[in-house]
Formats: sequence, C-alpha cells, structure tokens
Amino acid sequence: MATSISPDLVKAAEEHGNRYVEAFNSGDLDAINAMYTDDAVSVWEPGNPLTGAARKAALAEFIAQKPRMTATLRESHVTNTTALLVVDWAIDIPTPDGGTEHLEGVGLDVLRRGAEGEWRFAIDNPFGESS
Repeated sequence: MATSISPDLVKAAEEHGNRYVEAFNSGDLDAINAMYTDDAVSVWEPGNPLTGAARKAALAEFIAQKPRMTATLRESHVTNTTALLVVDWAIDIPTPDGGTEHLEGVGLDVLRRGAEGEWRFAIDNPFGESS
C-alpha cells in the first residue's frame, strides 16, 4: 500500500533553499551552520569534501568575501525523512578591483529531517552536475 507524502512536508524541504539564500546573503554564519546536520558533508570544491570544523572554516572564509547568491529549485524528491533537491544557483563575489567574480552551477543537495521536524543539509554539493 503506497503512502503519500504531505504537501506541507515537501514545501518545507523546498523552502529550506530559500532560507539558506537569505542567511547566505545576510552573511549570518550561525544561521547558515544551523541548516546543516552535525555530520554534514559539503563539496564546495569538486573533489574536496569537507565536514566538521573544516567545513565551518571554509564557509566563514567564503562568507567574509560578501558573496550574493540566487537559487532556483529545479526538482525535489521528498520522503518522510530525506529529500533530494536539484538547484540552479549563481553567486557573484565582489573583487578587490571593483569587479565581480561569477560562479554558477547545478547543485545536488540531500536534506535530512531531524526529530524536531527541521530539514538540514546532510550533503551539500553545489557542483553536483559536474562532479
């Protein structure tokens, strides 16, 4: 017998990305880090997965550059406790010469829902399409 997933559960997983962009663009490291599981893996540089203190340090270094992100959800696949999000994203980073460095990609993000019901990144792979 098939069970259906609550539309509210799906919406909450999809909203995770919007909250992440808001926290990212505001430079709120505490809010960003709260959106990850304790054992989360981030692959912000293809072939170089980071977790724990190394992930947090790399994030702090990147956020210090005052990047601005946009993101559009392409697909979501949600179960009761796990979600896979496919996201088109772009980041513009101010450069010292007054210009902008532009990054973009297709992210593959795995979210895990905790006991309190909050979705958090378990795997954050912004270059998922190319890695």
